[in-house]
Amino acid sequence: MSVISTKEHLINEEIRTPEVRLVGPDGEQIGIVKIAQAQQLSIEKGLDLVMIAPQATPPVCRIMDYGKFRFEQDKRQKEAKKKQQVIEIKEIQLTYNIGEHDFQTKLGHAKRFLQSGNKVRVVLKFKGRQMAHTDVGQQVIDRFEAECSDVGTADKKSVLEGRTITLFLSPISNTQKK
Repeated sequence: MSVISTKEHLINEEIRTPEVRLVGPDGEQIGIVKIAQAQQLSIEKGLDLVMIAPQATPPVCRIMDYGKFRFEQDKRQKEAKKKQQVIEIKEIQLTYNIGEHDFQTKLGHAKRFLQSGNKVRVVLKFKGRQMAHTDVGQQVIDRFEAECSDVGTADKKSVLEGRTITLFLSPISNTQKK
């Protein structure tokens, strides 16, 4: 029997309530018992008394091997963390008078980012008197969106904010491709 102090669960002598609802090691309901009796039962079985639901009235305690319980809980958390996918937002910057080769290069980068599961933020910045030609910039953004349509979709319509037009592209998931 171990006495490990944790913030998550109170165990053994750390439990201070006068009575608890006790659950046995195999999950069977023992009932509401005094804390001394519950601790005695856990000692007899060679296991720990763990408070699993402190907010209940009376609190719920279970007789179990706490070390094994923590090991399995940590294992589940690690497994869940492995399955999480981190999505980054990559940025591609364009200009309204971009050359064809530069356009194709940036398009290739964006497609590679989308295929690897990242979101792409396409930004077209206007400088000085270029603001008079926002329609040309919008055509470049629309063309970029159309060229990426096989690997990504626009989250929302491109927007002119100040001196920049911004477009967000999300990767097409495998279920949407089929």
